[in-house]
Amino acid sequence: MKQVLVVDDEQQILSAIDATLSRKGYAVTTAGNGQEALGKLNQGFFQAVITDVRMPRMDGMGVLREIKRKAPETPVILLTGHGTVDNAVEALKQGAFDYLMKPFTSKQLEDVLNKATRSMPDEDDEQGEADQPGRILARDPKMKQLLNMAAQAAESDATVLVEAESGTGKELLARYIHRRSRRHRGPFVAVNCAALPDELLESELFGHEKGAFTGALKRKPGKFELADGGTILLDEVGEMPALLQAKLLRVLQEGEIDTVGGLQPVAVDVRVVATTNCNLKEAVGEGRFREDLYYRLNVIPLTIPPLGRRKDDIPLLVSHFCRKHEQGEERKHFSEETLDLLQKYDWPGNVRELENVVRRALAMCRNPVVSPGDLFLQLDEEKAGGVQLKAGLSLREMEKEMIRVTLEETGGNRTHAAEMLGISLRTLRNKLKEYREEGDYY
Repeated sequence: MKQVLVVDDEQQILSAIDATLSRKGYAVTTAGNGQEALGKLNQGFFQAVITDVRMPRMDGMGVLREIKRKAPETPVILLTGHGTVDNAVEALKQGAFDYLMKPFTSKQLEDVLNKATRSMPDEDDEQGEADQPGRILARDPKMKQLLNMAAQAAESDATVLVEAESGTGKELLARYIHRRSRRHRGPFVAVNCAALPDELLESELFGHEKGAFTGALKRKPGKFELADGGTILLDEVGEMPALLQAKLLRVLQEGEIDTVGGLQPVAVDVRVVATTNCNLKEAVGEGRFREDLYYRLNVIPLTIPPLGRRKDDIPLLVSHFCRKHEQGEERKHFSEETLDLLQKYDWPGNVRELENVVRRALAMCRNPVVSPGDLFLQLDEEKAGGVQLKAGLSLREMEKEMIRVTLEETGGNRTHAAEMLGISLRTLRNKLKEYREEGDYY
């Protein structure tokens, strides 16, 4: 049963909502004011909170702010008899899931509550859910606003374009959107457009028929067919070659694909989420990306801030990664001094780098409390890894040196180096090829 907390200072309204939702199978807990509600939130887990706006001691907006600070994933539905458009906009900005005007019908309440709780875990799954695809932990106001926008975007089938640096969690956000959409029971299929050679990407996306090329011994459905009825993630879409950009545009316009070697188009019902770590608008200006495709993808634009600009999330993420990577029965925690140090760091590798640092610290630390010395984290000028800024050094030379140092730092692992540099693996390979042709060996 879904656990719902209902907050209102009018007992008659509380009783009516309790009776309505109980008949629909919800487990309802009630509170007569905001302070009482927060006390009950501290004692248990709720898949949703329904709260009146005007109440004594603490109003509904105050309850909303506290919930979003302590449990940002919990959807909050506000009720008011005094609402205005401005109030509704402000509530949504603060992270409310939705806003109902009194008087409302039982169906209106049931509909919005069903939407709010559709992708929330059951009470027993609260701890494990943090490790499941689609769960995003956030305290930072910018991230909470982004999650609110993503939840709203999930209600439609509009294409979403996520622009963000590598390591910020672009795929996680795509899964978050999928889980909250009407397609949540359908497949979620991810394709890394930068990881596949151009000659294989078309077959991977659109599939091929038997005999379409040497080695095509049977028909193979592509990722779009596999994602039918669900969501497809086109990761690093900016790396897609021009020919495939044209074919992708046709899919978005017509809702059908052309398999390699096929005679008839195949209809698909797929919601597209595209991600990129480059500025696609700049790529359009430089002629590397089709303008018409850009506007087809950029229906709902979302930008994930880098970890260095949302440092309020760091303690929450550290706690999550500790649970994820701890081994054995002993539970370790990070000291306040250590957390303070982590919040002073710029995190060029974003959340992925933070997870690696936490995992390394847990493996190396022999005490129950992780201290700054257990991080092996270099700060400020040391983090540059020995790259020296010199007057007269060209950008190309600086780029080459940074790539060299990063490859050394990763032990030659090109995938990790590309992630740390914020570029695609294909871009890194092309750079290294250029350097080799110039006589430099990496």
